[in-house]
Amino acid sequence: MILETPRLTMREATTDDAAFILDLLNAPGFIQGIGDRGVRTLDQARDYIETRMVGSYRDHGFGMWVVTAKGEGEPAGLCGLVRRDVLPHVDLGYAFLERWWGCGYAQEAAAAVLAHARAVLALTTVAAIVNPDNAASRRVLEKTGFSFIDVRHLDGWDQPSAYYCA
Repeated sequence: MILETPRLTMREATTDDAAFILDLLNAPGFIQGIGDRGVRTLDQARDYIETRMVGSYRDHGFGMWVVTAKGEGEPAGLCGLVRRDVLPHVDLGYAFLERWWGCGYAQEAAAAVLAHARAVLALTTVAAIVNPDNAASRRVLEKTGFSFIDVRHLDGWDQPSAYYCA
């Protein structure tokens, strides 16, 4: 386990999470709000976990962690830190399956990850990007202590992103 809050646990992903990752990456809200990762099979989900998620843990000491509501046993979403070439700072990200929306889990997980970034990883600035039309995600960032900076057109991204820092 990487982090724990009163209602959540966060841990590194393993290939055993392939079915969950497949569901999350193909959820309409994920595709619309974050993007289509092109992961369509369990084998592709396992490869995504190994290359993108486990690779980030190995290369950076952080990544997107699996978030589980205590007492539920099944993953609710992802929350963590990502190093992107198109951003000047490490990026806090999160995504939850729709059945877990509205529970306050994104805000709780984001606050825990931000605290971890500062206290354990000694990051003084953390960025976040979000679809400018995603009002719920923008509220999560603002409630977690992020400030809106501007809207940016990032290299390699199809749509503009609202850029925040904390």
